[in-house]
Amino acid sequence: MSRWQHQFVALQIPHLRSPAVHHPDPNPFALRKFAESRQNELFPPYDLPGTQLFEDFCQDVICRWHLHKHVVPLGVTRIEPLPYCLPPRFRLWLQDGSAIIARRVVLATGSAQLQIPDWTNKIQSTYPQDRLSHSQTVDLRGLQLVGERVLIVGGGLTSGHLALGALSHGAKVHLMIRRQLQEKLFDAEPGWLGPKYLKAFFAELDWEKRVSIIQQARNGGSITPAIAMQLRRQERTGNLRIDENCQVLQAEWLGKNWLVKCSNGSNYEYERIWLSTGSKFDVMSEPLLTEVIEAYSIPIVKGFPVLDTCLRLPGCELFIMGGLAAMQVGPTARNLSGARMACEKIVPAIVKPSMALSLKTPAHTVSL
Repeated sequence: MSRWQHQFVALQIPHLRSPAVHHPDPNPFALRKFAESRQNELFPPYDLPGTQLFEDFCQDVICRWHLHKHVVPLGVTRIEPLPYCLPPRFRLWLQDGSAIIARRVVLATGSAQLQIPDWTNKIQSTYPQDRLSHSQTVDLRGLQLVGERVLIVGGGLTSGHLALGALSHGAKVHLMIRRQLQEKLFDAEPGWLGPKYLKAFFAELDWEKRVSIIQQARNGGSITPAIAMQLRRQERTGNLRIDENCQVLQAEWLGKNWLVKCSNGSNYEYERIWLSTGSKFDVMSEPLLTEVIEAYSIPIVKGFPVLDTCLRLPGCELFIMGGLAAMQVGPTARNLSGARMACEKIVPAIVKPSMALSLKTPAHTVSL
């Protein structure tokens, strides 16, 4: 939640993309009830929760369920499998050097790898680090951009928020997208939230075909119609330029600004470049899982682990949520709705002994 709060505030995002029924509380209508006196913080269409409203609601959930009493406020630096214990366990090494032994572990870290364009690796000149940034490190608060030219690479919703944020701080913005700008209300069609699309998806037994279905359903980054309307309005003022079907070929730092060569044959100069190029999921790039994969020989298909129906790695009691569980959850696995679906699969395996891998001793869990 701390990471989510920071990113939303840093990019000055006014509200979520998901409707009010998607949130951490077990009751899908809890957020609507919480917002009864704050209806102005539910945005059309479909009552999208405002950023502050959603943050306050999540804090209320934490208090009502006493979750703060079950959190160890330390990062996990290593998961060491102990397969020869009976039953097998995991040693979780924490950032202060201490360790915790757990029978079951749920990995819900996001586990996405940033996609960085190849041309960035070919930059030979030395440049200030804040002049070429990924969207996850950009913080619009306090930035003085008056008179600066900013290139934003990418066509997802984050790039739209960055563009509007930079414009509000006085910058001239160039939005460069490698394909056509896509407008969609949600990351994936609402049919992926239920049996309409998921029935056929789960009936597909070929794992590679499932990955292809996931990729087609999400189809890369997109922006909402509301953000698209704001961008077009800014484009008409001359403060924003949008180039579709265009990519950066080369960038060179000239001492005070960038010289960028593009695939459309044009050269441009900018003071800053922001990369909003998305992320990809590859279980082999998740350092916390390195030893677990080696110990249990986990099958992997196009970067995704093959999990059982409870989202458990075969042969052990380590469960995975988020984008890496997409083959068993569907295209919305990385979204709030996907988190709920993942919980519905994981929780029975934790609370019902009949679904445990080993019944020799009672199970216990550790929440981090």
